[in-house]
Amino acid sequence: MKIIYCGDVVGRPGRDAILNNIAKLKETYNYDALIVNVDNAAHGFGATPGICRDFLNNGVTALVSGDHVWNQREILPFLDECKQIARPLNHPDSLAGQGAREIILPNGKKLLVVEVVGRLFMEAVDCPVQAMDKLLKLYTLGRNVDAIFVDFHAEATAEKISFGHYLDGKVSAVIGSHTHVPTSDTMILPHGTAYHTDAGMCGDYSGVIGFEKEEPVARLARKFTGNRLSPCKGQGTLWGTFIETDDTTGLAVKIEQIKM
Repeated sequence: MKIIYCGDVVGRPGRDAILNNIAKLKETYNYDALIVNVDNAAHGFGATPGICRDFLNNGVTALVSGDHVWNQREILPFLDECKQIARPLNHPDSLAGQGAREIILPNGKKLLVVEVVGRLFMEAVDCPVQAMDKLLKLYTLGRNVDAIFVDFHAEATAEKISFGHYLDGKVSAVIGSHTHVPTSDTMILPHGTAYHTDAGMCGDYSGVIGFEKEEPVARLARKFTGNRLSPCKGQGTLWGTFIETDDTTGLAVKIEQIKM
């Protein structure tokens, strides 16, 4: 199975970077599944149903999120209605949506898309390890699912790397998001799981993590929050990760970084 993951979409530049490159991605990688992180898609904070539908109607297979998933109130019913979007698995079960989504691809293969958030330097959430342990009692690679993709939305690189090693051999890929800064450490771990600390963002890199630089720089100087962050308005760049898995084992055979 060939999977493409596109990192955090920040505002319109990020949305355009995805939508304008879907045909090129398909031509270049001939992917089976295209997964997009929409955690910052709506003016930098969360996503709206309209934005999500725009992606899904234009060839995106599944959507993942992160700590900003609750920022846009209108997304709440959509998280239940849409079976192609995952909110954090290690949030309370009583909340809208689900943290893992089964996707049946056109070729008949079953892909499990999972969203998990970290705990270091993040708001308090349930244990990501315990949440994954509970989920993986239901799914086994090569038995009842062909591939398992995990987006780990976390701040600390060490937490991401540790989580990747914990899941090594149990899932097809653990790809990090949230920092909006692409790392250059794509690898296949010893037991066959593809790993990438952070896929980076899809957005305008001229500012600070996709936002106009004036307010972040002012916050750095004055030590307190002033005005609201505003997404950059220039041309966006698509950063992401390509993973290929073995059809028998579900483990990774290839991983590489994407920039468009």
